[in-house]
Amino acid sequence: MVVQLLLKEGAPLGLSQLPEDLQLQLTRELGGLKVIDHTTLNTVIEEFSRELEQVALTAPDGVEAALAALSDTLSPRAAARLREENARAKGGDPWQQVLALEVPDLVSLMETESTEVCAVALSKLPVARAAEVLGKLPGERARRITYAVSQTGAVTPDAVARIGASLAADYSNRPMPAFDVHPSQRIGAILNSSGADTRDALLEALGTDDPALADEVRKAIFTFPDIPARLLPNDVPKVIREVEGAALVTALAYSVSVGGDSAAAVDFILSNMSQRMADQLREEMGERGKIKKSDGEGAQALLIGAIRAKADAGDITLIEAEEDED
Repeated sequence: MVVQLLLKEGAPLGLSQLPEDLQLQLTRELGGLKVIDHTTLNTVIEEFSRELEQVALTAPDGVEAALAALSDTLSPRAAARLREENARAKGGDPWQQVLALEVPDLVSLMETESTEVCAVALSKLPVARAAEVLGKLPGERARRITYAVSQTGAVTPDAVARIGASLAADYSNRPMPAFDVHPSQRIGAILNSSGADTRDALLEALGTDDPALADEVRKAIFTFPDIPARLLPNDVPKVIREVEGAALVTALAYSVSVGGDSAAAVDFILSNMSQRMADQLREEMGERGKIKKSDGEGAQALLIGAIRAKADAGDITLIEAEEDED
Protein backbone atom coordinates (compact mmCIF):
# COMPACT_ATOMS: atom_id res chain seq x y z
CA MET A 1 0.00 0.00 0.00
CA VAL A 2 2.84 2.39 0.83
CA VAL A 3 4.57 1.68 -2.49
CA GLN A 4 1.34 2.21 -4.42
CA LEU A 5 0.75 5.51 -2.61
CA LEU A 6 4.29 6.69 -3.39
CA LEU A 7 3.88 5.71 -7.04
CA LYS A 8 0.62 7.64 -7.22
CA GLU A 9 2.34 10.73 -5.78
CA GLY A 10 5.21 10.41 -8.27
CA ALA A 11 7.85 9.86 -5.60
CA PRO A 12 11.14 8.28 -6.82
CA LEU A 13 11.62 4.70 -5.64
CA GLY A 14 15.04 3.01 -5.46
CA LEU A 15 13.62 -0.51 -5.44
CA SER A 16 16.55 -1.81 -7.50
CA GLN A 17 18.68 -1.52 -4.36
CA LEU A 18 16.56 -4.15 -2.61
CA PRO A 19 17.52 -7.84 -2.76
CA GLU A 20 16.09 -9.45 -5.89
CA ASP A 21 13.84 -11.85 -3.96
CA LEU A 22 12.32 -8.92 -2.07
CA GLN A 23 11.72 -7.04 -5.33
CA LEU A 24 9.86 -10.07 -6.69
CA GLN A 25 7.81 -10.50 -3.53
CA LEU A 26 6.92 -6.80 -3.41
CA THR A 27 5.83 -6.81 -7.06
CA ARG A 28 3.63 -9.86 -6.53
CA GLU A 29 2.02 -8.28 -3.45
CA LEU A 30 1.38 -5.05 -5.37
CA GLY A 31 -0.18 -7.03 -8.19
CA GLY A 32 -2.58 -8.64 -5.72
CA LEU A 33 -3.91 -5.39 -4.25
CA LYS A 34 -7.55 -4.52 -4.91
CA VAL A 35 -9.60 -1.47 -3.92
CA ILE A 36 -8.46 0.00 -0.57
CA ASP A 37 -10.73 2.18 1.53
CA HIS A 38 -9.59 5.36 3.31
CA THR A 39 -9.75 3.83 6.80
CA THR A 40 -7.47 0.93 5.88
CA LEU A 41 -5.00 3.16 4.03
CA ASN A 42 -4.83 5.67 6.90
CA THR A 43 -4.25 2.87 9.41
CA VAL A 44 -1.41 1.41 7.35
CA ILE A 45 0.22 4.82 6.82
CA GLU A 46 0.06 5.63 10.55
CA GLU A 47 1.62 2.30 11.44
CA PHE A 48 4.32 2.71 8.80
CA SER A 49 5.09 6.25 10.03
CA ARG A 50 5.42 5.07 13.62
CA GLU A 51 7.91 2.39 12.58
CA LEU A 52 9.95 4.92 10.61
CA GLU A 53 10.11 7.27 13.59
CA GLN A 54 11.62 4.47 15.67
CA VAL A 55 14.50 3.98 13.23
CA ALA A 56 17.61 5.67 14.62
CA LEU A 57 20.32 4.12 12.45
CA THR A 58 20.64 1.91 9.39
CA ALA A 59 23.59 -0.22 8.35
CA PRO A 60 24.75 -1.59 4.99
CA ASP A 61 22.96 -4.75 3.92
CA GLY A 62 25.61 -7.42 3.47
CA VAL A 63 29.38 -7.55 3.13
CA GLU A 64 29.48 -6.04 -0.38
CA ALA A 65 27.44 -3.03 0.71
CA ALA A 66 29.64 -2.63 3.79
CA LEU A 67 32.76 -2.77 1.60
CA ALA A 68 31.33 -0.08 -0.65
CA ALA A 69 30.57 2.12 2.36
CA LEU A 70 34.10 1.62 3.76
CA SER A 71 35.95 1.77 0.44
CA ASP A 72 37.91 4.89 1.42
CA THR A 73 38.94 3.61 4.84
CA LEU A 74 39.90 -0.06 4.38
CA SER A 75 43.33 -1.14 3.18
CA PRO A 76 43.39 -2.87 -0.24
CA ARG A 77 44.53 -6.13 1.36
CA ALA A 78 41.71 -6.14 3.92
CA ALA A 79 39.12 -5.38 1.24
CA ALA A 80 40.46 -8.17 -0.99
CA ARG A 81 40.33 -10.70 1.84
CA LEU A 82 36.76 -9.74 2.72
CA ARG A 83 35.60 -10.04 -0.89
CA GLU A 84 37.31 -13.42 -1.15
CA GLU A 85 35.68 -14.68 2.06
CA ASN A 86 32.30 -13.37 0.98
CA ALA A 87 32.56 -15.07 -2.42
CA ARG A 88 33.43 -18.41 -0.81
CA ALA A 89 30.62 -18.07 1.73
CA LYS A 90 28.05 -17.39 -0.99
CA GLY A 91 29.39 -20.14 -3.22
CA GLY A 92 29.63 -17.70 -6.09
CA ASP A 93 31.01 -18.30 -9.56
CA PRO A 94 34.70 -19.22 -9.09
CA TRP A 95 35.49 -17.84 -12.54
CA GLN A 96 34.82 -14.34 -11.19
CA GLN A 97 37.79 -14.82 -8.86
CA VAL A 98 39.99 -16.16 -11.66
CA LEU A 99 39.08 -13.38 -14.08
CA ALA A 100 39.84 -10.79 -11.39
CA LEU A 101 43.49 -11.90 -11.21
CA GLU A 102 46.16 -9.41 -12.22
CA VAL A 103 47.83 -9.92 -15.60
CA PRO A 104 51.11 -11.28 -14.10
CA ASP A 105 49.10 -13.91 -12.20
CA LEU A 106 47.20 -14.84 -15.36
CA VAL A 107 50.48 -15.15 -17.24
CA SER A 108 51.79 -17.43 -14.48
CA LEU A 109 48.62 -19.53 -14.83
CA MET A 110 49.12 -19.82 -18.60
CA GLU A 111 52.74 -20.85 -18.12
CA THR A 112 52.08 -23.63 -15.59
CA GLU A 113 48.69 -25.19 -16.40
CA SER A 114 47.99 -27.67 -19.19
CA THR A 115 47.33 -26.31 -22.66
CA GLU A 116 43.68 -27.45 -22.50
CA VAL A 117 43.04 -25.71 -19.18
CA CYS A 118 44.73 -22.54 -20.45
CA ALA A 119 42.52 -22.63 -23.56
CA VAL A 120 39.39 -22.67 -21.40
CA ALA A 121 40.71 -19.87 -19.19
CA LEU A 122 41.66 -17.79 -22.23
CA SER A 123 38.17 -18.29 -23.65
CA LYS A 124 36.62 -16.95 -20.45
CA LEU A 125 38.72 -13.76 -20.50
CA PRO A 126 37.50 -10.56 -22.19
CA VAL A 127 39.07 -10.26 -25.65
CA ALA A 128 41.35 -7.31 -24.83
CA ARG A 129 42.60 -8.93 -21.62
CA ALA A 130 43.18 -12.27 -23.38
CA ALA A 131 45.23 -10.49 -26.04
CA GLU A 132 47.32 -8.75 -23.35
CA VAL A 133 48.04 -12.06 -21.61
CA LEU A 134 48.95 -13.80 -24.88
CA GLY A 135 51.31 -10.97 -25.73
CA LYS A 136 53.33 -11.66 -22.58
CA LEU A 137 53.73 -15.40 -23.24
CA PRO A 138 56.58 -17.02 -25.20
CA GLY A 139 55.62 -17.35 -28.85
CA GLU A 140 55.43 -21.14 -28.97
CA ARG A 141 53.39 -21.35 -25.77
CA ALA A 142 50.99 -18.66 -27.01
CA ARG A 143 50.60 -20.50 -30.33
CA ARG A 144 49.75 -23.82 -28.64
CA ILE A 145 47.17 -22.23 -26.34
CA THR A 146 45.60 -20.30 -29.20
CA TYR A 147 45.25 -23.48 -31.25
CA ALA A 148 43.78 -25.31 -28.23
CA VAL A 149 41.03 -22.68 -28.06
CA SER A 150 39.74 -24.04 -31.36
CA GLN A 151 39.36 -27.44 -29.71
CA THR A 152 37.09 -26.25 -26.87
CA GLY A 153 33.83 -26.58 -28.77
CA ALA A 154 32.97 -29.89 -27.07
CA VAL A 155 33.82 -28.79 -23.52
CA THR A 156 30.75 -29.12 -21.28
CA PRO A 157 29.55 -26.43 -18.85
CA ASP A 158 30.22 -28.83 -15.95
CA ALA A 159 33.83 -29.22 -17.06
CA VAL A 160 34.25 -25.44 -17.33
CA ALA A 161 32.81 -25.06 -13.81
CA ARG A 162 35.20 -27.68 -12.40
CA ILE A 163 38.18 -26.03 -14.09
CA GLY A 164 37.13 -22.64 -12.70
CA ALA A 165 36.78 -24.03 -9.17
CA SER A 166 40.21 -25.66 -9.38
CA LEU A 167 41.92 -22.54 -10.72
CA ALA A 168 40.20 -20.34 -8.12
CA ALA A 169 41.43 -22.62 -5.34
CA ASP A 170 45.00 -22.61 -6.69
CA TYR A 171 45.38 -18.97 -7.69
CA SER A 172 42.74 -16.87 -5.89
CA ASN A 173 43.20 -18.11 -2.33
CA ARG A 174 46.89 -17.43 -1.94
CA PRO A 175 47.94 -15.62 1.24
CA MET A 176 47.87 -11.84 0.88
CA PRO A 177 51.39 -10.34 0.80
CA ALA A 178 52.45 -8.37 3.86
CA PHE A 179 53.61 -5.42 1.72
CA ASP A 180 51.88 -3.62 -1.13
CA VAL A 181 54.97 -3.02 -3.26
CA HIS A 182 57.83 -5.15 -4.58
CA PRO A 183 60.95 -5.41 -2.36
CA SER A 184 63.02 -3.56 -4.97
CA GLN A 185 60.60 -0.62 -4.76
CA ARG A 186 60.82 -0.56 -0.96
CA ILE A 187 64.61 -0.73 -1.00
CA GLY A 188 64.73 1.97 -3.65
CA ALA A 189 62.49 4.24 -1.56
CA ILE A 190 64.79 3.77 1.44
CA LEU A 191 67.94 4.46 -0.57
CA ASN A 192 66.32 7.53 -2.12
CA SER A 193 66.45 9.12 1.32
CA SER A 194 69.96 7.87 2.09
CA GLY A 195 73.16 9.79 1.55
CA ALA A 196 75.03 9.23 -1.71
CA ASP A 197 77.93 7.41 -0.02
CA THR A 198 75.60 5.06 1.84
CA ARG A 199 73.48 4.48 -1.28
CA ASP A 200 76.49 3.69 -3.50
CA ALA A 201 78.04 1.36 -0.92
CA LEU A 202 74.83 -0.59 -0.39
CA LEU A 203 74.17 -0.88 -4.14
CA GLU A 204 77.69 -2.20 -4.67
CA ALA A 205 77.22 -4.79 -1.92
CA LEU A 206 73.78 -5.72 -3.21
CA GLY A 207 75.21 -6.16 -6.70
CA THR A 208 77.58 -8.76 -5.33
CA ASP A 209 74.89 -10.66 -3.40
CA ASP A 210 72.03 -10.42 -5.91
CA PRO A 211 72.83 -8.68 -9.22
CA ALA A 212 69.26 -9.01 -10.55
CA LEU A 213 67.77 -7.37 -7.47
CA ALA A 214 70.44 -4.65 -7.59
CA ASP A 215 69.38 -3.81 -11.16
CA GLU A 216 65.72 -3.58 -10.10
CA VAL A 217 66.65 -1.33 -7.17
CA ARG A 218 68.66 0.97 -9.44
CA LYS A 219 65.57 1.38 -11.64
CA ALA A 220 63.48 2.22 -8.56
CA ILE A 221 65.91 4.81 -7.22
CA PHE A 222 65.19 8.44 -8.11
CA THR A 223 68.01 10.79 -7.17
CA PHE A 224 68.63 14.48 -7.83
CA PRO A 225 70.64 13.89 -11.04
CA ASP A 226 67.68 11.85 -12.40
CA ILE A 227 65.37 14.90 -12.45
CA PRO A 228 65.93 15.92 -16.11
CA ALA A 229 65.21 12.38 -17.32
CA ARG A 230 62.19 11.72 -15.10
CA LEU A 231 60.41 15.07 -14.57
CA LEU A 232 58.41 16.74 -17.34
CA PRO A 233 59.45 20.37 -17.91
CA ASN A 234 55.91 21.67 -17.35
CA ASP A 235 55.82 20.00 -13.91
CA VAL A 236 58.86 21.85 -12.54
CA PRO A 237 56.83 24.85 -11.22
CA LYS A 238 54.33 22.50 -9.54
CA VAL A 239 57.12 20.77 -7.63
CA ILE A 240 59.23 23.70 -6.51
CA ARG A 241 56.15 25.36 -4.98
CA GLU A 242 56.06 22.46 -2.50
CA VAL A 243 59.61 23.08 -1.20
CA GLU A 244 60.36 25.79 1.34
CA GLY A 245 62.45 28.58 -0.18
CA ALA A 246 65.61 28.19 1.91
CA ALA A 247 65.65 24.42 1.37
CA LEU A 248 65.24 24.86 -2.38
CA VAL A 249 68.14 27.34 -2.54
CA THR A 250 70.30 24.98 -0.46
CA ALA A 251 69.52 22.02 -2.73
CA LEU A 252 70.28 23.97 -5.90
CA ALA A 253 73.43 25.67 -4.59
CA TYR A 254 74.84 22.41 -3.22
CA SER A 255 74.12 20.58 -6.50
CA VAL A 256 75.97 23.26 -8.47
CA SER A 257 78.97 22.84 -6.19
CA VAL A 258 78.92 19.06 -6.74
CA GLY A 259 78.93 19.59 -10.50
CA GLY A 260 78.38 16.95 -13.16
CA ASP A 261 74.84 15.52 -13.46
CA SER A 262 73.72 17.33 -10.32
CA ALA A 263 74.63 20.71 -11.82
CA ALA A 264 72.87 19.70 -15.05
CA ALA A 265 69.73 18.99 -13.03
CA VAL A 266 69.89 22.52 -11.60
CA ASP A 267 70.12 23.98 -15.13
CA PHE A 268 67.06 21.92 -16.09
CA ILE A 269 65.07 23.20 -13.11
CA LEU A 270 66.02 26.85 -13.61
CA SER A 271 65.32 26.76 -17.34
CA ASN A 272 61.76 25.50 -16.80
CA MET A 273 60.44 28.26 -14.57
CA SER A 274 59.78 31.95 -15.04
CA GLN A 275 62.85 34.03 -15.87
CA ARG A 276 62.20 36.32 -12.91
CA MET A 277 62.09 33.45 -10.42
CA ALA A 278 65.15 31.77 -11.96
CA ASP A 279 67.16 34.99 -11.66
CA GLN A 280 66.06 35.41 -8.05
CA LEU A 281 67.13 31.84 -7.20
CA ARG A 282 70.51 32.31 -8.92
CA GLU A 283 71.09 35.45 -6.86
CA GLU A 284 70.23 33.67 -3.60
CA MET A 285 72.39 30.67 -4.59
CA GLY A 286 75.33 33.00 -5.20
CA GLU A 287 74.94 34.42 -1.68
CA ARG A 288 75.17 31.01 -0.04
CA GLY A 289 78.50 30.12 1.47
CA LYS A 290 79.97 26.63 1.69
CA ILE A 291 77.23 24.05 2.29
CA LYS A 292 77.84 20.97 4.40
CA LYS A 293 77.30 17.70 2.57
CA SER A 294 74.68 16.54 5.06
CA ASP A 295 72.71 19.78 4.67
CA GLY A 296 72.94 19.71 0.88
CA GLU A 297 71.86 16.08 0.56
CA GLY A 298 69.06 16.67 3.04
CA ALA A 299 67.75 19.58 0.95
CA GLN A 300 68.01 17.46 -2.21
CA ALA A 301 65.98 14.75 -0.46
CA LEU A 302 63.25 17.29 0.34
CA LEU A 303 62.95 18.20 -3.34
CA ILE A 304 62.92 14.56 -4.42
CA GLY A 305 60.31 13.87 -1.74
CA ALA A 306 58.11 16.65 -3.11
CA ILE A 307 58.36 15.15 -6.60
CA ARG A 308 57.43 11.70 -5.29
CA ALA A 309 54.51 13.08 -3.29
CA LYS A 310 53.14 14.91 -6.33
CA ALA A 311 53.47 11.78 -8.44
CA ASP A 312 51.79 9.58 -5.80
CA ALA A 313 48.91 12.06 -5.57
CA GLY A 314 48.47 11.95 -9.36
CA ASP A 315 49.26 15.65 -9.77
CA ILE A 316 52.22 14.90 -12.04
CA THR A 317 53.36 11.91 -14.10
CA LEU A 318 56.96 10.80 -13.96
CA ILE A 319 58.72 9.57 -17.09
CA GLU A 320 59.45 5.86 -16.78
CA ALA A 321 63.12 5.01 -16.35
CA GLU A 322 64.49 3.42 -19.50
CA GLU A 323 65.78 -0.11 -19.18
CA ASP A 324 69.34 -0.80 -20.27
CA GLU A 325 69.51 -2.64 -23.60
CA ASP A 326 71.65 -5.71 -23.87
